[in-house]
Amino acid sequence: YAAVFLGALFEGDTVLLLAGYAAHLGYLDLAVLTGVAALGAVAGDQFFFWLGRRHGTMLLQRRPVIRRKIGHALALIRRHPSGIILAMRFMWGLRIALPIAVGLSGVSRWRFFWLNLASAALWAPLVSGTGYTFGALLSRHLAMLHRVEHWVMLGIAIAVLALRGYL
Repeated sequence: YAAVFLGALFEGDTVLLLAGYAAHLGYLDLAVLTGVAALGAVAGDQFFFWLGRRHGTMLLQRRPVIRRKIGHALALIRRHPSGIILAMRFMWGLRIALPIAVGLSGVSRWRFFWLNLASAALWAPLVSGTGYTFGALLSRHLAMLHRVEHWVMLGIAIAVLALRGYL
């Protein structure tokens, strides 16, 4: 659960997908996993919002690489602040830049908190549930794959040899 919390502080999708799979295998409780992931996601975004609100201008001056992403994020936020905050968790590549940009914008901290909470409440069960469902599908088809794995391996070997020009 600690790894899920730490992963969710930043991007977290891969960690949460794998944790959902682990929940399917019985190693983790899906409800607890979802709660921990949502809590980590909210905490991370609140920190980055605070960072943007408190030190955003200085951060942009010192880190020109971040400036471009933050500028793009600010343009999105000015057009659709509530929608972007709700969707930010699903916008890969801008997951850290967006809360910093919201901190730089005029969005109030309470508005950001409630929208951030709603976003995490959607994201955590969706992503962990996807990992759980993938685990269920994989388990169901694993027995069938085991019966034909030697044919699959032979096919891959022949394909590699053909691509290398040996056949």
